[in-house]
Amino acid sequence: MWSELRVSSTPQLQISISPNLTALAMIADALAGRRRGLPEPWRKAIAAQVGPLGQDAVRPLAVPGSSIAPDSIVPRSPVDGDVSVRSQISALHDTSPDALIEDLEQAFGPGTPPPHWRSAAERPAHWLRGYASALTDVWTATQPVWERARPLLDREIERVGVAAVRGGHELLLGTLSDRIVYGERGLLISDLESSTFELGDRKLVLVPMLAGKDAVIVSLDGPDAVWIAYPVPGADSLWRKPAAPAVDELSALLGPVRAHLLCALDQPMTMSMLALDLRIAPSGLTYHCDRLSAGRLIQRERRGREVWIARTHRAEELLELFCR
Repeated sequence: MWSELRVSSTPQLQISISPNLTALAMIADALAGRRRGLPEPWRKAIAAQVGPLGQDAVRPLAVPGSSIAPDSIVPRSPVDGDVSVRSQISALHDTSPDALIEDLEQAFGPGTPPPHWRSAAERPAHWLRGYASALTDVWTATQPVWERARPLLDREIERVGVAAVRGGHELLLGTLSDRIVYGERGLLISDLESSTFELGDRKLVLVPMLAGKDAVIVSLDGPDAVWIAYPVPGADSLWRKPAAPAVDELSALLGPVRAHLLCALDQPMTMSMLALDLRIAPSGLTYHCDRLSAGRLIQRERRGREVWIARTHRAEELLELFCR
C-alpha cells in the first residue's frame, strides 16, 4: 500500500541533520523486527546493547500491519532544526504520562487503544522511561558510525541545497528511497496503512538517516511542515569493514592481531563476541586489548557481567588514514 503526499507547487525544501531519527530507525529494524536492510551483525550488536526495560518498551512498534504510533516516540521533531539524540532523550524524560495518554488518543481515538499499546496506556511513566532507555542504549552502539558518516551527510546537505536553489525537487525527491516514488501529483510512499495528504504551503523537511537501505520514517500531518527521513546515499559503505590492504598496512604498525581487532570493532562488542569473531583465547584477547587501551585506541566499559569494547575517536582517525 501507499500513502500519497500531493504536491501542487514547488515545495519549500529544508534539510535537518537529526540523529534521533537514525536511532529510531535502528530500534525499528534491530529491536521491533521491521527489517529494512540493516546488516545482520549490526542488528545483533544493537539488540544485545539494549536492556530488558528498553526491549519491553519497543514491542508496540513491532506489530505486523500497523505503522501508526503516538507522537511521543518523536517528542522533538526536526521541523525547527537539528535534533540530537540527547535532546530527544531529555524530551522523553520531560514528557508527562498525561501527554502520552493524549498522544495515544490522538493517534487511535478516544477510549482503549489497540492491544499492542495498552501496556503503555496502563503504565505511561514506565513506558516513557523504557523507551528513553532503549534510545540511550541504541545510540551508544550507533554513535561511532554516525560520526564516520559526516562526509556523507555534508554531501547530502549540498545535494539538497542545490535542488532547492535550482528547482530540481522532482529529481531529488524521486531518488530518496526505493520506497518513495515521485509521480504526477506528488510523492507516493510505501506504507502499511494508506492515506492521502496535501502538502499545500507547508515546508518539506528532509532528514538523512544512517539506516538500512529500505528505512523510511515520515510525518505527513504536521500543521506547518512535513518531514521525511530516508537513508543517506552511500550509507552502505559504512557497514563494511576496511579492505584487506588497509589491514595489512595497519598490521605493520600495530601487529596483525591488534589490527584485525581494531577493524572488527565497527560497532561496540563484548569481549566474548570479539573472542568468537577473532577466534582468539580470552586471555590473549585481554592482553591485546590492554595494549590498545594503553594507546588510547579502544575504551572498555563494564555493563553488568559483560565488558563492552569500542573504538575511540583516535582509532577512527587512524583507520581513516589507512583507508584512504
